[in-house]
Amino acid sequence: MPLSMMKSGEPGRIKKVGGKEDTRRFLESLGFVIGEVVTVISDINGNIIVNIKDARVAIGKDTANKIYV
Repeated sequence: MPLSMMKSGEPGRIKKVGGKEDTRRFLESLGFVIGEVVTVISDINGNIIVNIKDARVAIGKDTANKIYV
């Protein structure tokens, strides 16, 4: 399921990162790599705040739809 469909406080393991090569590379630099655990902190107005590798990262819903857990 896409990251955007996860509930707050629910941890998940990344299974796939989609999108164009530039997008995948950018997400990888933020820590969104296959096998990494990600937890949704909050979802406000289409912006999703997640905890990944002991850091909080805010991404848009369109970007979150490209990350599968």
